[in-house]
Parts: sequence; structure tokens; C-alpha cells
Amino acid sequence: MTPAAIEALFVALQAQRPDPKTELDYTNPYTLLVAVVLSAQATDVGVNKATKGLFAKADTPAQMVALGVAGVEAEIRSLGLFRNKAKNVVALSQLLLDEHGGQVPDDRAALERLPGVGRKTANVVLNEAFGEPTIAVDTHIFRVANRTGLAPGKTPDAVEKRLLEVVPEAFKRGAHHWLILHGRYVCKARKPDCPACVIRAHCAYAQMTEDGGAAKS
Repeated sequence: MTPAAIEALFVALQAQRPDPKTELDYTNPYTLLVAVVLSAQATDVGVNKATKGLFAKADTPAQMVALGVAGVEAEIRSLGLFRNKAKNVVALSQLLLDEHGGQVPDDRAALERLPGVGRKTANVVLNEAFGEPTIAVDTHIFRVANRTGLAPGKTPDAVEKRLLEVVPEAFKRGAHHWLILHGRYVCKARKPDCPACVIRAHCAYAQMTEDGGAAKS
């Protein structure tokens, strides 16, 4: 994809969603961090249902540690891997208290030292909470980047590296959200809604559908 096409692609995505943001419910960097950790192999809708009760009881690291693993489990039981996730949430909360004064660090290395936090989670927190121009590559972004020809790559890390190289600086802050929402609602895995796609003119997808049919990536 040419630089001009990439520029036009993001202009179109920005026009469609001028103020892109995560669909996870949160009130501060800490609750965002917890929500993202809980979102592994879960939908944002499911996470929001689980965290509504959890955050009502604990929206700080100290409160979460006081709630304990069993207390967290009771609130997030609807999520897959809830036992392991509960352990990670309490453990990362304790580490935030012990090493960061109860605050979420705005440093990648420090974030990735927290239990349950990998590169993708760190990227989301750095982007959403601290305004860093990071791009967290999940399954949606991986699919969109490869399908459109925007940033082809065989692994999420390869796609992330390529996106950081080709996305114009003016769009890097919002690129993560634009691409994930486009993949979630339009460029879907099994039934891409090509007729409704605002970046269709710039897309290299060979199986582009005329009616939103069941073409597969």
C-alpha cells in the first residue's frame, strides 16, 4: 500500500470515528489496566459486565488486595480463565503498591513486569491512559492489517513493527482504536461487510464481497 493510500485510509477512518476510544469501561488507569488484563480471551461486553460489580467494590490496588483472590473470583466468574485472572489481578495490585506507590507506571518495562501483563496489554494502557502512540495488535488488527495490505506480517509483533513504520505520525495515537473497531464491526473474520467499508477503495483484499457474504480471510 502506498503512503498516499495509507494516508487516505486513515483520513477515512478518522472521519468515521473522530474520537476513537476503547469500549472497555474504566474510571482511571488502574481500572483500565485490570479491565485489559481480564479481556484476554473475552469480549469487551463480557468484561464490562464482570467489572461493573468488581469496580464497585475495588477500584484501587489497595482495595483489590483487600478483596482478595476469592473476592475477585466471585465477581469475574463469568469470564474464561477467571481463577488465573483473579490471581494476576491481586498480584499485580500488590506489586503496584510495593513498587509504584499504588500508581500505574507509564513505562513499558515496568508494566510488562506486572503479572498477567504482556506487550499487547502494555500497549493498550500506554495508548489509552497515557496518550502514547502505541499500537496493540490483537486478532482484529492482525486481520485488518494483513487483509487490506496495510501492514502484512506473519506474527502480531511483525504487524506491530510494520504499522509503526507506515502509519503517519498524525494518526498513530488513534490507529489502534480505528483498526480494532473496524475489524470488530466491519472487516469481520467470516463475513466482512465490504459494502459498508469506508476504506474499501484502498483495500487489497482479493475476496472482497459485494453483499457482506461469507468470504473468509
